[in-house]
Amino acid sequence: MTDIKINIQNPDQTITTLEAPTDMGLSLMEFLKGNEYDILATCGGMALCATCHVSVISGFDQLTEITDDEYAMLDTLPNITDTSRLSCQLKLADNMDNITVKIMGDGN
Repeated sequence: MTDIKINIQNPDQTITTLEAPTDMGLSLMEFLKGNEYDILATCGGMALCATCHVSVISGFDQLTEITDDEYAMLDTLPNITDTSRLSCQLKLADNMDNITVKIMGDGN
């Protein structure tokens, strides 16, 4: 079993580091929800609602390519950043080890 480290930037700018399993097929959204982070995930991970929006503070270049559907959804947000992703579209994998994300939600 391989675990990776996921760093979450909290609203007070502190960083929480969590161990995340890569062998369960979880998305970053599912992992964050499972750790009781405030992510609505209204659409259940279908890239239709953007309530799981995260900004990748570090490690953005090691992530998988963004899909057209994901980009189209992100493009509707008022608080999009150059490193925005939908956490439901990021499957936990070795390439995500030690990334840092900030939970943005749907911009409201």
